[in-house]
Amino acid sequence: MENFNALWLEKHEGELIPRYRQTHLDELSAGDLLIKVAYSSVNFKDALASQEASGVVRHYPIIPGIDLSGTIIDPGPSEFKVGQEVIVTGYGLGVSHSGGYSEIARVPAEWVIPLPIGLGLKEAMIFGTAGLTAALSVNALEKQGLRQHKEAEILVTGASGGVGSLAIGILKSLGYHNITALSRKKEQSAAYFTELGVKAVVTAEEISPDKQRPLMKQVYNFVLDTVGGRQLETIIPQIAYDGSISLCGNAGGIAFSSTVLPYILRGVNILGIDSVNISNEHRLYIWNRLATDMMPATIQQFAKNEIVLEELPVAFQQLLAGTMTGRNLVRIAP
Repeated sequence: MENFNALWLEKHEGELIPRYRQTHLDELSAGDLLIKVAYSSVNFKDALASQEASGVVRHYPIIPGIDLSGTIIDPGPSEFKVGQEVIVTGYGLGVSHSGGYSEIARVPAEWVIPLPIGLGLKEAMIFGTAGLTAALSVNALEKQGLRQHKEAEILVTGASGGVGSLAIGILKSLGYHNITALSRKKEQSAAYFTELGVKAVVTAEEISPDKQRPLMKQVYNFVLDTVGGRQLETIIPQIAYDGSISLCGNAGGIAFSSTVLPYILRGVNILGIDSVNISNEHRLYIWNRLATDMMPATIQQFAKNEIVLEELPVAFQQLLAGTMTGRNLVRIAP
């Protein structure tokens, strides 16, 4: 397949615009192997890539899309085989390297993960980078004691978004039930939260005290934060003794203020989560968990919409405007 379709972000007269067009192999970034892409997904980072001011992408034009699943059509010098089903997430995909919003992708072999047994190409991208990030966060919290504390009080922020909602699904599949969802879409997404099976839904205003203090009532044993920003100033003082919070997002901003008191008087741990440059060994371990014990009972419920390449610009706007609930799955294969 010499010519195929892809969504590009291109600059025209100083304006960055998405353009769906025919593409040639020579236009793809360098790599060892070729993949016929079956599915991708829409992550907040993908939406940010469509905004030049975000700084996510430094050089245009580019094919965005930070994840993909598909089938090897040319393994090149790698050890992969023609017809093998694979996943690619992170590294420079869709940021500095042509990404997943393309019927054909060319990537370095070391970026490629074999599709785990028990996981289909579609299910892999219902998870996508959001699911990988959620699973990394849950795994990190388990290593800090969550695994031994099935009745722990858990707070998930940004709970109607991709990472947050998938985190809830993963936690439920692992047997954790005392999950509180924090969302500014409490009313708008009420039916979705009921479907997810959380214990309670709160807004930031509802858990914010009249007067902020360095230490407040101990409410949550573990927090999975997907938002970042000043909301953390309210949450961290409410984490119980020996509790932990994982940080994996910055939709609410990159800065927050704190004191040392939660950390030295309650032993609270902050766990940083990165899904871009983790080792392939750890990446494969997490994907295998997503295919087994972390698999939600109804994975399909997280794909609220299945769209095609031409519909991506609208999906970007929905994410940036904060009107999207759940995940957009992108069907690439013609």
